[in-house]
Amino acid sequence: MTAQPQGSRRQFLQGLAAAGTASVLLPSANRAFGYQSANDRPVFATIGLRNQGWAITSKSFRFADFAALADVDANVLGENVAKVEKGQGKKPDAYGDYRKILDRKDIDAVMIATPDHWHTKIAVEAMKAGKDVYCEKPLTLTIAEGKLIEKVVKETGRVFQVGTMQRTESNHRFLLAIALIRAGRIGTVKKVTCGIDHMESSPVIPEAAVPTGLDWDTWLGPAPKVPYRALPEVRKGYGGGVPLYSNCHYAFRNWHEYSGGKLTDWGAHHVDIACWALGATETGPSKITPVDYKLPVEYKNGNPVVDDQYNAATRFNIRVAMPKNVEMIITSEGDNGILFEGTEGRFFVNRGKVTGKPAEQLKDNPLPEGAIEAVYGGKVSANHTANFIESMKSRQQPISDVWSHNRMLEICHLANIAMRLGRELNWNPANREIVGDAEANSFLARENRKGFEINM
Repeated sequence: MTAQPQGSRRQFLQGLAAAGTASVLLPSANRAFGYQSANDRPVFATIGLRNQGWAITSKSFRFADFAALADVDANVLGENVAKVEKGQGKKPDAYGDYRKILDRKDIDAVMIATPDHWHTKIAVEAMKAGKDVYCEKPLTLTIAEGKLIEKVVKETGRVFQVGTMQRTESNHRFLLAIALIRAGRIGTVKKVTCGIDHMESSPVIPEAAVPTGLDWDTWLGPAPKVPYRALPEVRKGYGGGVPLYSNCHYAFRNWHEYSGGKLTDWGAHHVDIACWALGATETGPSKITPVDYKLPVEYKNGNPVVDDQYNAATRFNIRVAMPKNVEMIITSEGDNGILFEGTEGRFFVNRGKVTGKPAEQLKDNPLPEGAIEAVYGGKVSANHTANFIESMKSRQQPISDVWSHNRMLEICHLANIAMRLGRELNWNPANREIVGDAEANSFLARENRKGFEINM
C-alpha cells in the first residue's frame, strides 16, 4: 500500500474531531465517516488478532484503512485477513513477523492485541518507528514496563491510547458514576469496592504437540522458553475454539509468565474507573494488604513450584490504602462492578446498570448540564477509536492515557506481588517503589528472554 498525502489525512482527522466527539449528542454523526475518501483516511495495522484484536479492528473500519495484519499463528492470521478484506473491501498484507509492519512508512498507527507479555516490546519499538499506538489492556506485565513506555511516549511524542474502553463506551454509565461523585451526591467518598470476579484453577496440563501453524517460540517471545501445554477439551463462548486448559491462546491470562490473572484482566477496567473517580490518576496507594486469597499452586519465594497448572490467584480480598483515607477493596466476591460508599450515600455501577438512591434521585434532581462531558474533558465520544484518531490529529494524549493507566495498574501488580509473597506491602507512590522490602522490589521488573530484548 502506498503512502497517502499527509495533508489529506490531516483534513480527515480534523473532520473526525468535529464529528466523532459529538456522537453522544448526535448518534448519526458517525455516518459522515462513510463519505470520506479512502485516500484521506489514516492507515492502520493490527498486531495480534485473536478476540480483542479482531474486535478493535472491526470497530475501526469506519475510521481507518487497515493495510496490514500480523500474528504468530498462521491460522488466526489467515482467518482475519479474510474477515478484514470482507469488512473493508480491500485485502490487507499479512505478516508472521510484526517488525515488517514497523518498517513500513505508509502505516500511521498500530493496534496491539497480543498477549500481555508482548505489549511493551512491540509498543516501544512501534513508537521508535514513528507509529502512534493503540494497545489493549492490561498494558504491561510489570511496573518497570509501564515506566519505560511513559519514557518513550515522552521522548517520541507519539500518541498512545490504552484499550480501557469503559472510559468511553458501556453507554457512559461509568462517566455518569464519576459525575455523581464529583457533584457530591454521596458526600465524601470513604470506601470503594471493585468486584472483578474469581477464576477457576486448572487440572495438571501435560505437554502437547504445538498446533499446526503456531510459531510457539515466537509466541513465548520475551517470556521463558517452556513446552507447549494443553488438554483436549475445547473452550466455548468468548475466546472459544482453543483448548480450555493450556498455556497459550486465551488461557495465558491465568499464568504470571504472560499476564496477571483477574487482578490485571478485570482490574484494569474497574480499578481504573475507581481511581479516576477518586482523583487518584497521578498518585497511588500507600499500603496493599492481602486480607485473604487463594493461590492454585504452592509458591516459594514468590514463585510457583510447579509449571503445569494455572498459577494466578483464583480468589482474593485485597485492601488498598488510597489517598485521603479512602479504603479500596479489590475482591473476587459479589457482583462484577464498583460500589462507591460515601458519608451521604452509596451506589453501584457496572456495564449494565447504575443502582442506588443517588441514581434514583436523578429523575427529580438531575446533574448540572455538561457534568458528564466535564468528566471526559469535552464532548463525549461513543467510540474508543474515534477518540484515538482525534488525539492523533491534535497530538494530545487520549482519554485512556498511559500515565493514568499505569498508576492504577500498579495497584493490580502490587496486589499480585503481595499475594505471591504472602505479606503486606508499603508503597511509595512518589518514587514508585516498595518500601523496605528488597525481595518484593525485585518483582517490579523482569528480564526479557535472550533474542527478545526491546530494541531501543
